Amino acid sequence: MNRILYLLVLTLMSLSAHAQINELGIFAGGANYIGDVGPTNYVSPNEPALGIIYKWNRSPRHSWRASFTYADIKSKDVDSDMSGRQERGFEFKNTVKELSLGLEFNFFDFNLHEPDFKITPYLYSGISYFWSDEQYIQNGETRRLDSKGNLAIPMTLGIKSNIFENFVLGFEVGARYTFTDNLDGSNHKDYPQLAFGNLNNNDWYVFTGFTLTYTFGVQPCYCVE
Repeated sequence: MNRILYLLVLTLMSLSAHAQINELGIFAGGANYIGDVGPTNYVSPNEPALGIIYKWNRSPRHSWRASFTYADIKSKDVDSDMSGRQERGFEFKNTVKELSLGLEFNFFDFNLHEPDFKITPYLYSGISYFWSDEQYIQNGETRRLDSKGNLAIPMTLGIKSNIFENFVLGFEVGARYTFTDNLDGSNHKDYPQLAFGNLNNNDWYVFTGFTLTYTFGVQPCYCVE
């Protein structure tokens, strides 16, 4: 039975290899953070973000997607509209290097081998692993430590269109819920006496920008023979 299942998986993989179309391209935009320092605006990019994207289109409605994105994030209490934060006057800067894997779902059919103009909103989610600097704030000064990896959940909403043959242009906003409360140095586990802010809420970061991908690969057959 195990051999039959193994052969079935290999057969399906072989078939899918002849029924795929690929996209490879770039992401360019900005990043912002949401947490215990500075403003709490959800979409307010203030630092550049750059990345590369690969998509494997399994059907006109969904794609497997992988990306690597690099961005700085920073925030200052003086830019907040909360008087308590303004008086505190903390600020920080960090770097995020993210690898993300997941599924992109198109609201409308997006068959890239049809020559007519197409446009569709889409959703993306999956799992992200990112590296950022560990840090803490003492006497108003940020102390940086070694880089550490953490998990995050990406939640992305976008819209895309085939602007001309073999190229797809998109615009997206992608929030990441992280499994850490210390992007900003507010809650380092080794310095609990220096913790501040809401210790029950983890930090977020957001990528906002444009994607441009080049399509290539064998024309897929989405029909059932």
